[in-house]
Amino acid sequence: MTGFQDLVFDVELSLGIDVITAFVLGVLLFLIKVPTTEYSRKIAKAKNTIAVCFTVCAILFFTCLKYSGMEDYDVFASMMMFVITSMSSVVLSFSLTNLLDEKFIESDKFYLNIGLVIVLSMVFMRSFWLEKGWIRTLIHAVYIIIFLIQCISHITAFRKRYKEGIRKLEQYYDEDEDKMIRWIHFCYVIMMLTQMFILVYRLFPTGFMKVYNVWYAIFMLYFTANFISFLGSHKLTLDAFAYKALSGQELGMLFKGRNKKKEDESGKENIPEAANAEFKKLEHALAKWVKQKKFSEYDKSREEVAKELGTTREILHIYFTTKKGIDFKIWRTALRIEEAKRLLLENKELSANVIGEIAGFSDRSNFYRQFVKIVGCSPRQWRESGGKI
Repeated sequence: MTGFQDLVFDVELSLGIDVITAFVLGVLLFLIKVPTTEYSRKIAKAKNTIAVCFTVCAILFFTCLKYSGMEDYDVFASMMMFVITSMSSVVLSFSLTNLLDEKFIESDKFYLNIGLVIVLSMVFMRSFWLEKGWIRTLIHAVYIIIFLIQCISHITAFRKRYKEGIRKLEQYYDEDEDKMIRWIHFCYVIMMLTQMFILVYRLFPTGFMKVYNVWYAIFMLYFTANFISFLGSHKLTLDAFAYKALSGQELGMLFKGRNKKKEDESGKENIPEAANAEFKKLEHALAKWVKQKKFSEYDKSREEVAKELGTTREILHIYFTTKKGIDFKIWRTALRIEEAKRLLLENKELSANVIGEIAGFSDRSNFYRQFVKIVGCSPRQWRESGGKI
């Protein structure tokens, strides 16, 4: 009897840690404010959703504590943790995916998933008081199968949007800025492993639940810390995900009301006169920008560059796609490589890494990869050949 009381006390203590952790983190997330931009408001919705999730988890943890005197409490606690992980896996999956796709959490699938989890969780917990038999086994089997199906569908959706997020960053910045959202991927993997690990709980000796509870508290702390860091210091990523490049067909809409469009000999619409005037102004600004070697300033978004040039990122995008037939990112990278080629020959006392940074590459691996891609050899080989490769 003493051993059972010690076990209950240990589980109670671990659940108490979960209650405090979930409640404090939920309140903390509620209190944190994010910038009031169109995109950030949607991110704020994800933040508040996570806050509600942690608050509900705190309530469920506390409810589990109230039944600590019952027989088979360890079994009840494991079932309760399964319910908590099922619910939180849905909320956290949607929330992390929402960081990559701001419309994802507004999907009807989110509310459908939450509703399904709530209904199934109520039936699942009621089965604890049923006698052991095929009905109870069937309920557990259905709950586990649906949980696994949800996890697989969430993982599939997340991977798709994570790849899309990497692509957006590559389009918006010259550097390998995937490190800015790499934590999201890592958090997601840890989250799914944590949520699904409850399924193999029965394979461990009695008393393991207290270890799992403490681990879950650590996971919530880690997740929240990374989420807050993202909100506080990843403005560049928010800009990239909020960015919408205009196509050439939208050029007329951009200059609508400013001037009439020209027509070429075939009678088709051509570039508006207002756009041509804007492009000429931009060409002069670009020439001055290149002469001042502004292209070597890294960690700048297209919006920031556009402001320096006295234009907008939309016009900058359209200018390069319609006039130069090349993306701004590729053009700026080529300028940086040409600068690096010159510096490598003129400053042989400096290492290639330093040269790459001076030329505008904040990431060493990206500098080497871009140099080999454009020049056809490594920076070292270029320097040793005297630029004759």
